[in-house]
Amino acid sequence: MKRTVLSIAVASLCALSCKNSQTLKPSNAQTQTVKSNITDEQLMDKVQKDALKYFWDYAEPNSMLGRERYHEDNIYPDNDKHVVTTGGSGFGLATILVGVERGFVPRKDAVKRLTHIMDFLAKADRHKGAWSHWINGETGKTVPFGKKDNGGDLVETAFLTSGILMVREYFKNGNTEEKALAQKCDELWKGIQWNWYTKGGEKVLYWHWSPEYQWEMNFPLEGYNECLITYILAASSPTYSIDAETYYKGWTRNGTFLSDKTKYGLPMYVKHNYAEEYGGPLFWAHYSYIGLDPTNLSDKLIKNYFDLNKNQVLIDYKYCVENPKGWKGYGPNYWGLTASYSRNEDGSVGYNAHFPQNDHGVISPTAALSSFPYSPKESTDFLRFIYTQKPEFIGSAGPYDATSIHYNNWTTPRYLAIDQGTIAPMIENYRTGFLWKLFMNAPEIQKGLKKLSFKSEKYNIK
Repeated sequence: MKRTVLSIAVASLCALSCKNSQTLKPSNAQTQTVKSNITDEQLMDKVQKDALKYFWDYAEPNSMLGRERYHEDNIYPDNDKHVVTTGGSGFGLATILVGVERGFVPRKDAVKRLTHIMDFLAKADRHKGAWSHWINGETGKTVPFGKKDNGGDLVETAFLTSGILMVREYFKNGNTEEKALAQKCDELWKGIQWNWYTKGGEKVLYWHWSPEYQWEMNFPLEGYNECLITYILAASSPTYSIDAETYYKGWTRNGTFLSDKTKYGLPMYVKHNYAEEYGGPLFWAHYSYIGLDPTNLSDKLIKNYFDLNKNQVLIDYKYCVENPKGWKGYGPNYWGLTASYSRNEDGSVGYNAHFPQNDHGVISPTAALSSFPYSPKESTDFLRFIYTQKPEFIGSAGPYDATSIHYNNWTTPRYLAIDQGTIAPMIENYRTGFLWKLFMNAPEIQKGLKKLSFKSEKYNIK
């Protein structure tokens, strides 16, 4: 599977229910209908705990990182259940922190697990400090994402690094073992050569570099899509930083990524790449914002990133409620389009980047569940509906990756790390702002945001 023109880091494969030393109790969720009188807080606890299982119970057993896919049916057409995903594992790190903070997993066990992960990452293949999109969890070697995509993947590295920094911030003032873990995180972060990925000093970052194919992938990171966090981290690096000009010339396309369009009366603010009418898949409102707090966050061009994301989510919601294609089931309790597994026309399982202009009647639960900060009522309605009325859509690690009421309650007993990994973190950011506080208060992030003329009164960034 290749990235589409939407620049989606298309998903790949994960694996078997291998039980590790510390496991959560099986949910048996697929055979239990949740009682309708369950409270909203209990529901949020449940889905967060369920999503955590992906990265705790079903992690790749050698690296302990997140498998690209976990298939309950244990069918892996490409024999790749040992392949781990860099970006999804970054979301997994954030998910584990939520698990520790909420008491779902013991802190001591988490420190042991996270230390093992950092040691693995330190020995894994790196390409000018960046990790590849996929890594062999058994050997640490790069697994090509495509023929020429066999080197560093800066965007996936950014998603991973966001998690690494949050782990560092969470444990840096702890006991001896925790401080040692934080130090490992710090060393990994400082080893990433962000400025190398400007291809010799161009005023834009590039997604890929390969020792074998060099810059042949030729994919500049230009907004707007899921890649904002890459520029934030690159500007914040204390060792291999980029300047503000690279951000404004590259990411914002010299300011031309701004939009004056509206949909359903809601301003778009930016031109979503190849999806200007309704906005792109909803993961664009999630991936960069696991740690980056958009609340009243501004730069020279965008007055409030929270409004940008909120409007994208609400436009997606309103589109699903309007349901112009007449899909059965779409409505206020069943909505959310994003990249995920999908149902092919012949009924087989495929992958697609769902968004209003590419709507195939498939709802991806992560879309609504990871949008809690922006649409708490609408997301709560979806959460309650899927857990109390659609038990067939729930598996051992929470809601399955893709569902369709229209096609006779079709689903697939499979999960993807990049989708399952955003659920617990974004719900937690809605509940407490926990991960946002960790990331935004990191000293380098504060400096990097100031360098790029970002402002946030919440974190005293002026």
